Order: sequence, then C-alpha cells, then structure tokens
Amino acid sequence: MRLEQLQAFLAIAQIGSFQQAARRSGVTQSTISRQIQALEADLGIELFHRTSQAKLTLAGECLLPRARKICQEWQTATEELANLISGKQPELCIAAIHSLCGSYLPPVLQKFCHDYPDVQLRVTSLGSDRALKVLKDGLVDLAIVMNNRFLTTGREMVVEVLYDEPIEVLTAANHPLAQYECVPWSELIRYPQVVFKDGYGMQRLIQDKFERMEATLQAALEVNTLDAFRGVVRQGELIALLPQSALVEARLDPTLAIRSLASNSTGGLGDSSLTRRVVMVTTQDRLQIPPIKHFWQLVRENMPLQIDQQRSAS
Repeated sequence: MRLEQLQAFLAIAQIGSFQQAARRSGVTQSTISRQIQALEADLGIELFHRTSQAKLTLAGECLLPRARKICQEWQTATEELANLISGKQPELCIAAIHSLCGSYLPPVLQKFCHDYPDVQLRVTSLGSDRALKVLKDGLVDLAIVMNNRFLTTGREMVVEVLYDEPIEVLTAANHPLAQYECVPWSELIRYPQVVFKDGYGMQRLIQDKFERMEATLQAALEVNTLDAFRGVVRQGELIALLPQSALVEARLDPTLAIRSLASNSTGGLGDSSLTRRVVMVTTQDRLQIPPIKHFWQLVRENMPLQIDQQRSAS
C-alpha cells in the first residue's frame, strides 16, 4: 500500500468520479485507475462500485475514515518537518552549568531571543554529567558543560572546546589560607571542603585530583548552587575549589577571599595544576536545524577562548 494510492482513493470518494479525480490530481484517468486497482489488490476487496458514478462499497466506507486519518497525519508530519528544516521550531532547550548561566551566557541568550523571537528559549542549569545524559535522551537540544569524554564520544556527538580555566580556592576572608597569595597543596589538603553534589563534573575533577596526589579529600558538605558555596564558605571553616567563572560575584564580596593554587608542588604531591575544560555539545542532526546552528555560532563568538588570557589582559 502506497500513500498516493490512499490519496487517489480519497479524491475519488470526495468527487465521485475517476475522471474528475484524475483531472484534479493532475494525472491521467488510467493512472488513477491503476492506483485504485493496486490498492484493492493489496486489500483483497473492491472499494468502489464501477457504475456511472464511483460509489463506495461497504469496504470503501470502512476504509474512508482511516485513509483520511493516515493522509492527515502524513500532511501534518511533512509540515512539521518543513518547519523544522526552515527554522520554525517552537522551542530551543539548552542545558548549561551554573557558572555560565550567571556569567558568559546571558548576552548570548539576549541576542538569540532578538534573532529568533518566535522560538521559545528554555535554559536549565544542570551539572555536567546530568546535562549530557538529558542531551543523549533527547530532552535538550544543546549542552554547555565541563568535558566528560566518557559521555561525549558517540559518533553522533559534536563537541567544541570553548575554553579552559583554572580552579581557584575560595575561603572566608579570615581563613588561615587567605594569608597565602598562592595556596600550597600541602596546606590546602588539611582543610575540610564544601563540594558539588554527585553528578557534577567539578566533584569528579577534584576527587580525581586528590586520588592522583594520594591525598584524602575531606568533603564535609555537598551543595549545588554558587550562592550556597558562598554562604557556607563565608561562615569561616570550610573552603571550596571552584573555577574562575564561578567566582565572579565572590570577588565583590569583602567577607570572602579568592586565592590561586600554587604553581609548584610541595611535599611530594605531584603535578599541582588543576583546570577544567568547558565544551559545547549537540548531535549531528540537531546542528543542521537553523535555530540550533545559530545558537551554536553565537556561543562560539561570545565565549572566551581562554579565561586565563582574558583575565590577565584586563
């Protein structure tokens, strides 16, 4: 059974004539007759009484509402796909890590809303691992996250590196570590920390770093918002390791201190460098859709290639 056979059936049923239906459909009468014959052969029953007027048989009456529904569904599907290809999708869903939502992403969001006013933009702040999982599940169109190669290696995935940024130490202004310009790892590991909850790339990054140094991470508390980090650290006892882009508001708070990590290791703790890589991820098919492609380009144009370089130049 072919779609054009059902369309020919509907045309004849509506007009009541093979000849007029053929004329309206832009085909010859023999063509439309062959389509109906083939349809009847597939179904094993006649659909029209062959009289001066094409009248539906009982089987034709039974098929009619189903054929209408099938053809209507097909028309709806083709219209939706045409709208998708032309960029007329109803919404664009983005998942991004918290630090970007409060720093580099807002200008991109404003520009996209100006360029695509008819597309509803939905942005959700999620941990990196969770954001990549909902992307794979098709719940969002694009994710901006801390890189996790285990979740971005599929052939269908498109990954673009946006920037690398150093991890810094957040403490209360009167905390002992605040006396250092650059905090030695040998001192940092002595203090309990507030960390991101499980499912956040930063927790995995810090835990892996401590394991490589054969040191124990004293994770005293888990939170999932930057406000919570600042509030807890402000109390004076706990410290936090956070990326630079997550510390924009903390730099303006006189009750908090931000210190770099020491560039040279001490006490046999090995390589002391600690940075995170932020990437933008979507799938090959989504990147062909105009609004998604445009958002992707806006992010590329507005994100810093290297936060460290940008900060030193300012």
